[in-house]
Amino acid sequence: MSEWIIQTIGLFGYVGLFLLMLIEAVFPPIPSELIVPFAGFAAARGDLSFAGVIAATTLGSVVGTIPWYLAGRLFGLHRVRYLADRFGRWLTLNAEEIDLATGVFRRYGRWIVLFGRLLPIIRTLISVPAGLSKMPAWQFFGFSLIGMVTWNTLLAGAGYLLADHYHMIEAWLDPLTWLVLGSVVVLYVYRIVTWRPSKRI
Repeated sequence: MSEWIIQTIGLFGYVGLFLLMLIEAVFPPIPSELIVPFAGFAAARGDLSFAGVIAATTLGSVVGTIPWYLAGRLFGLHRVRYLADRFGRWLTLNAEEIDLATGVFRRYGRWIVLFGRLLPIIRTLISVPAGLSKMPAWQFFGFSLIGMVTWNTLLAGAGYLLADHYHMIEAWLDPLTWLVLGSVVVLYVYRIVTWRPSKRI
């Protein structure tokens, strides 16, 4: 499985990485923790350059924040909450989770945009309250860029360094990859089946 992922990344290159990370930024259940380390593997094998991996993954992540940021900035809290409860099943979120992200933003301020990029789910949803608060676009994208470069460099760097020991860890890497993928699918299906709109709009 791990070899197939690495070959797929190598086949589609930077465009594939960009699109995967864009989808990950828009669609919370897809984990960057599964994508970027394998891109680091591909870079260590010479299929891609390490700098290109960081650029493609970071650009995809930054572009993926735009819909969420604009949704908050243009629609306002009431409409965003309504849309989350109306169409959020397939994104597995509802208005209460929008409220959670808004509360985190209010508590920690604009710096959470930077540090929130290191946290699953939060890295996606935090863009909404940033837009709601009319956070300046240059500041939002600047903080996002710093956070995403840091996170993607750590993940890709881990994959790059482990490539030298690939054959030693392949025995447990493949089962772990399947476990992660299986967990994501099961969790996503569970969230779809049990999804409910929030109790209040």
